[in-house]
Amino acid sequence: MTGKFIDQDLAQALLYPRSIALYGASDDTAKMGGRPVQFLQRSGYAGKVYPINAKRNEVQGLKAWPDLQSLPETPDQVFVLTPTESVIAAVRECAAIGVKVVTILASGFSESGPEGAQREELLRQISRDTGIRILGPSSLGVVNPRTGLVLTANAAFAEPDVPSGKVFVASHSGSMIGALVSRGKARGVGFAGLVSVGSEVDLSIGEICSATLDDPAIEGYLLFLESLRHGAHLQAFAREAARRGKPVIAYKLGRSEAAAEMAATHTGALAGEDDIADAFLKDLGISRVEMLDSLLEIYPLAKRIKLTDPAKGGTRRVGVVTTTGGGAAMVVDQLGIRNVVVQSASQETQARLMAAGMPGSVGRVLDLTLAGTKYEVMKKALDIMLDAPEFDMIVAVVGSSARFQPELAVKPIMDSAVHEKPLIAMLVPDAPQALAQLTQAGIPCFRTPEGCADSIASVLARRVPGTPATVNAGLNHDAAHTLSEAQAYALLDTLGVPHAPALTMPMSEKPTALPFDFPVVAKVCSSRIPHKTEVGGVVLGVRNAEELEAAFTTLRTNLAMHAPDIECDEVLVQAMRRGLAEVLVGYRVDPDAGPIIMLAAGGIWAELARDRSIRLAPVSVDTAHEMIAEVRALKSVTGLRGKEKGDLDALAHAVSAMSQLAIRPESRVIEAEVNPMMIMPHGQGVIAVDALILEA
Repeated sequence: MTGKFIDQDLAQALLYPRSIALYGASDDTAKMGGRPVQFLQRSGYAGKVYPINAKRNEVQGLKAWPDLQSLPETPDQVFVLTPTESVIAAVRECAAIGVKVVTILASGFSESGPEGAQREELLRQISRDTGIRILGPSSLGVVNPRTGLVLTANAAFAEPDVPSGKVFVASHSGSMIGALVSRGKARGVGFAGLVSVGSEVDLSIGEICSATLDDPAIEGYLLFLESLRHGAHLQAFAREAARRGKPVIAYKLGRSEAAAEMAATHTGALAGEDDIADAFLKDLGISRVEMLDSLLEIYPLAKRIKLTDPAKGGTRRVGVVTTTGGGAAMVVDQLGIRNVVVQSASQETQARLMAAGMPGSVGRVLDLTLAGTKYEVMKKALDIMLDAPEFDMIVAVVGSSARFQPELAVKPIMDSAVHEKPLIAMLVPDAPQALAQLTQAGIPCFRTPEGCADSIASVLARRVPGTPATVNAGLNHDAAHTLSEAQAYALLDTLGVPHAPALTMPMSEKPTALPFDFPVVAKVCSSRIPHKTEVGGVVLGVRNAEELEAAFTTLRTNLAMHAPDIECDEVLVQAMRRGLAEVLVGYRVDPDAGPIIMLAAGGIWAELARDRSIRLAPVSVDTAHEMIAEVRALKSVTGLRGKEKGDLDALAHAVSAMSQLAIRPESRVIEAEVNPMMIMPHGQGVIAVDALILEA
């Protein structure tokens, strides 16, 4: 994709500026305002550097200029290093002379209270009115190791020689770009660029990364996320990166958040903010890692295993070969708790190993013992394991020889990496030389079993992006209103989501004959009473016409007692149904992630067990089946151990149908929930028996 999606001017000004102005540059290299001048001079940046300092004629040996208007040219990028109070004036000055990108170091904007929020809004207004692009506030700057652009105030870059590589880093946290560089340097990992985005008042992570997609030097992306701000930009970037085969890996904060604020439906409470973020990232083909080390180590593996590679049987089978049983056991254990299958060698493979005279034993892993610390033994074992059809990838776990004699067990790994199957190395000892060699060769390698398992599981958990939603994620949740249950069923009818037969009657009149059989349930029907049980608005188990008339009287009495200010003269009478199991199907337009669809255990388990599966909407029927497999409570209706099988095909179609709200551009639905939906015996479908829908 090119054109408007790839902003070449932005990429050039941000990562390849021909000239830079340092607004508020200091002569003191110990100060934040002095570091960028020092770093740029030392790194060999070939462009023009213009320190702006009205009080000095010279800054760190460079001619200083009193203001931007005095410069002999308009710089591509300006780094504003002055205090918060002077930032607005500085940005206006940049916009007045036609600067493309301005980066703001200072904090003290929306995070600091009403006055700061007002300053932030002024920045947005300047960007909208003039077209200048703003990076930050709270941005520690931009680094491009390939050109010597070390435009940052991050003290971590005081260490010279930033390693160059193939991955681009974008981070909400400015300190993390320094942390990744220092950690990467120790591992021989380099970078194609690093950007601290700060508060994203204008430029977002997604927009910045999108602008770099045409850069042939960038082959993958590492993201450090604190939130999903500007989710639409991030989604557009991730989809295009997936299409181009450029892996995206993310470390996102927020796993420990208890849950989202209670919404009008259970869906908002069950689908906590981080659960939505997790589905968002995985559904866009992004590998979400749990460990910081994994963020540095995973890229070669994500590059090696294509997002579109088919998985056999819906999973991937990992074979393990080792020279140390204890080290392999740790890897197997960590993979197991992440639900990654460690496959035993088949009888045919065992026979080949035996015929080749392999030492050790073959069980869950091939343990070569210390005898495997010979080149020819490890090389032959890897050849046989890599050729075995029961394995989709091989993990080689190497013990002490990795540190002291890497030519014995590490070199055969390097020599075997040309095989079409991924080969992964996990080194038990601290073996920096061997890790650096493997990294240089582009072989996935790990220094801890946790990092190894985290990376494998994260790569396997990502999904090929599906159909993008067309519903506006910016729908006003504050202006939402609830539909009556009858109106909700009318909407379900348009989607093809089945529900129990129902009709409405005036509460003030005698009930008329029903077109369906008793027993029935009688419920008050009003858009102003979304939670009917709270006002005594539900009468269950009505067995005949006399009991139905009595139910109407009960509903009138309860309304008068519990909701006297609400006018309601409509009763919804619905046929009662009993299924094999109950589920909750919920749809929600998240302000950042956009539309999601959720399937969860229904009834009383909805909030107690938090047993659910979440995807970006819309989903296909096949994806809905994947969601069904992830809800533990539904194992009871799969025909397991002779129990009656539920109609899970019908459930998958209902989930998919409800998710199609996401591709109705005219839709104003921000939340839609069926709870419960009854799963009937196989061949008898599913039936919604309660529905709650909110429109903006």
